Amino acid sequence: MKREQVIELFRRLRELDPHPTTELDYTTPFELLVSVILSAQATDVGVNKATKKLYAVANTPQQILDLGEARLKASISSIGLFNAKAKNVIATCRILVDKHGGDVPHSREALEALPGVGRKTANVVLNTAFGEPTIAVDTHIFRVANRTGLAKGDDVRTVEDKLVRVVPQEFRHDAHHWLILHGRYVCKARKPACPVCAINDLCAYRHKTPANA
Repeated sequence: MKREQVIELFRRLRELDPHPTTELDYTTPFELLVSVILSAQATDVGVNKATKKLYAVANTPQQILDLGEARLKASISSIGLFNAKAKNVIATCRILVDKHGGDVPHSREALEALPGVGRKTANVVLNTAFGEPTIAVDTHIFRVANRTGLAKGDDVRTVEDKLVRVVPQEFRHDAHHWLILHGRYVCKARKPACPVCAINDLCAYRHKTPANA
């Protein structure tokens, strides 16, 4: 995709949604961190339903530790892989309390050292909680980037690196949210809504769905 097309793509997405953000409900960096850990292979709606009750009683690392793993598991049992996720959240809370004074660290290295936190989760926290222009590549963004020709790659890290290179600085901070929302609601996996897509004419996808599909 040519640079002028990239600029136009993000200009249109910005026009549709000037202030995009995550669909996870949170009020603090710690709540966001926990929600993103819980969101792996789960929907944001499902995570929000569980965390609404959880954060009402425990929304700091020490409060989660005081809650204990068994009660944490009960609180998030509606989320897939809740046993493993509960263990990771408890272990993460212990590190936050012992090494970071109960605060979520601002560095990628420190974030990725937390149990259950990989590069994608660290990118989400750095971008959404701390305002850094990182781009977290999930399945939606991977699909959109490859389909449109914006940033093609066989793996998420390749796509991330290409996106960082091609997305103009003025769009960098919000690019993650625009692309994930576009993939979630328009450029869907099985049946993309190509006829109503705002960037249809810029997209290189060869199997666009027709208007009467």
